[in-house]
Amino acid sequence: MTSSKLPNGTTGYKLTKADFRQINIRNLAAFQAGWNYERMQHSGYLWIMLPQLIKIYGDGTPELKEMAQAECSPFFNTSNFFNTIVTGIDLALQEQDGVASKDAVAGLKTGLMGPLASIGDSIFGSLLPTIFGALAANMAIAGNPLGILIWVIANIFVDWFRCKQTYIAYEQGTKLVTTMSDRLNSITDAACVMGVFMVGALVSTNVGIVFSWTPEIGGVAVDVQNICNMILPKLVPACLVGFVYWMLGKKGMTSTKAIFIVLILAIALGALGIISKG
Repeated sequence: MTSSKLPNGTTGYKLTKADFRQINIRNLAAFQAGWNYERMQHSGYLWIMLPQLIKIYGDGTPELKEMAQAECSPFFNTSNFFNTIVTGIDLALQEQDGVASKDAVAGLKTGLMGPLASIGDSIFGSLLPTIFGALAANMAIAGNPLGILIWVIANIFVDWFRCKQTYIAYEQGTKLVTTMSDRLNSITDAACVMGVFMVGALVSTNVGIVFSWTPEIGGVAVDVQNICNMILPKLVPACLVGFVYWMLGKKGMTSTKAIFIVLILAIALGALGIISKG
């Protein structure tokens, strides 16, 4: 696609219903297809919106390459049931501000993916399947064919909701950059703070590692883990995450290498009785 460029690096293209339909089809079909341990959903996230980015920036342009690379860095991971909320806002920002929206997009993605993951997975990944799945299974066991129908309808509703939120998020994202542009930096900063807060919460609740080593000093056993708890609860998980963060800052280090290093250290220290699962 070739077109004259506006000052913000875009072609001036405005998304249509056909664009949203394409996004939703791609999202339902293969959003998770490119998942990997290093950048998680980044390739699937870019893939579902790539045709629209080409229309916004033009095919093969430096702006398209810059924003495509930005969408894949550093990583993205959220609930399959809420990911198009981020996509809709993301496209609205880029449609309006072009490459100048790169930092705002990165901040919003970082801030939203954690909260949306916890809410979406809890409601649509656990709560609804438990309620409607149990109801459908019990009715099916009793010989009532409506059990199958209930389960099918529940899943159709979930997929409809996933598609509908794309339009809503895009409309709200457009309002964000047209009527609240003066507050965008504050919103971006708030989203970044929220992202950091969620990382801290995930560290304290999901990284389960404690010291099991109890050396004897002067004939008295020293509870190393208790000392760490008195200094700061969850100090050991925080140190582990800090160590991984430090490694990722080293040249040539990747997430995959860091995972193997942590795995080897965990096996070795666990075998020596120094650490254990908390």
